[in-house]
Amino acid sequence: MSKQEKQFLPLNVAVLTISDSRTEENDGSGDLIVESFEKAGHNVVKRGIQREDVKALNGRFRDLVDDPDIDVIVSSGGTGLTQRDVTPEATIPLFDKMIPGFGELFRMLSYDEIGSSTIESRADAGIAGGTIVFILPGSPGACRLAMDSIILKQLDVRTRPCNLVTLLPRIRHEQKP
Repeated sequence: MSKQEKQFLPLNVAVLTISDSRTEENDGSGDLIVESFEKAGHNVVKRGIQREDVKALNGRFRDLVDDPDIDVIVSSGGTGLTQRDVTPEATIPLFDKMIPGFGELFRMLSYDEIGSSTIESRADAGIAGGTIVFILPGSPGACRLAMDSIILKQLDVRTRPCNLVTLLPRIRHEQKP
């Protein structure tokens, strides 16, 4: 291995589905996200389903952010425009820093698949207490697009010229390993 090459670094991930109707048996988007992370070599250490209630959702995200064993949180659902879609309202107050490029890039890529309907997505990302958080729409197609085109690449230390894994120690104010 040359000096420039890096070995894959598995991260600990929590996957949270935001829905009033999904169950463990019919959570296709959650299954897709978990399978994508596991196939890539990451560790899914927590998985759950949370009803669309802003206060309860905020508390659930806070618990995940406060867990020192979790590096990344990916949620699906609740990013639309209806009154029940409250994932951004529950998560963004927890963010220390936004990652605006994620939502912008997601909608740009999504435009190629669903056209102008992409404006109805409030997919977003940020850093909360040293944890990387991605909030995705609930559709399996949107989750697949985000995972394959953006998230898995940014959570791979081998992605050049830069990636979120390389920044994680500095985000957390840790010393370099």
